[in-house]
Amino acid sequence: MSVNSNSTSSKGHNKCMMSRRDFLLYSSAATAVSMVPLTLFAGTSSEANVEARVVGYPRKKVAKLSELNNHDPVHFQYPDEGTNSIAMLVKADIECGGGIGRQRDIVAYSMTCTHQGGPLTGAYKATGEHRIVGQCPFHLSTFDLRRHGVMVSGQAFESLPQVLLELEGDDIYAVGVMGLIFGRMENLIDVEAS
Repeated sequence: MSVNSNSTSSKGHNKCMMSRRDFLLYSSAATAVSMVPLTLFAGTSSEANVEARVVGYPRKKVAKLSELNNHDPVHFQYPDEGTNSIAMLVKADIECGGGIGRQRDIVAYSMTCTHQGGPLTGAYKATGEHRIVGQCPFHLSTFDLRRHGVMVSGQAFESLPQVLLELEGDDIYAVGVMGLIFGRMENLIDVEAS
């Protein structure tokens, strides 16, 4: 296979690629569900047109930048008031994946373990260059906040869902969740079905 054929198929594939930020911006700021046309495997023999379900997350103010102290967690509910929606925002005082702020050190995560739903509230630890959440009281899983909540040890096999944040002036907003919160088929409760 030549270099040119690889780059051609990559270009076709990139037609359907969208950054996480663009996805959130274009999927709306309200908790709306819509169906949009999507082309899968563009430019290949498996190309297919399908309807994709797009869910917009609510934009919720969760903290003020000026009120944050290093390593002092702020707990809040997101993306809704439903089961397992406790989240933690922390100023980790060291750059973290997905972090916001001048040092890119402000991150937020679901506080429900991805293994069997153990509560992680109160389990944040900062030691040297390490920033972890855990150990889960059920099976001792720990997660690395510097690397998008990746599992470090224990029984969990999925990363801790990261709450996506935006900074507007002094206000910090939760705007989405990267990953599925434990115990849910979907991260948002269908308000219309309730």
